[in-house]
Amino acid sequence: MTAAPARLDVRAISRFFRALGDDTRLRIVALLAHGELCVCHLQEALDLSQPSVSRHLAILRSAGIVEDRREGSWVHYRLSTQADPSRERQLRELVRGFVGRAAIRRDVERLLRARGPGRCRTVE
Repeated sequence: MTAAPARLDVRAISRFFRALGDDTRLRIVALLAHGELCVCHLQEALDLSQPSVSRHLAILRSAGIVEDRREGSWVHYRLSTQADPSRERQLRELVRGFVGRAAIRRDVERLLRARGPGRCRTVE
């Protein structure tokens, strides 16, 4: 009798790639590659509503791709350091592939216009 092969646990990597399988979430990752951002900055850079941006960020957070930090009324997000070196490498290569893309360049231009001291909008 031969032993049954051990089950390969792919849930974490599957969740990682599913979270990245959306245009908006890829754009968010590309913007966060520039550093920590407030939700309102992402909102303006992507020209999306706050609930939409927050929903995408929740999926990225659940997959361990981003982490958040609360500061008063604002929530700031940044890319998470990946515990798995393979995932860290894949995320870094993905971000590197965004360089020079027209859509990402437009997002960054909007981000630069939206960003600045005191530029965060208050939550109404």
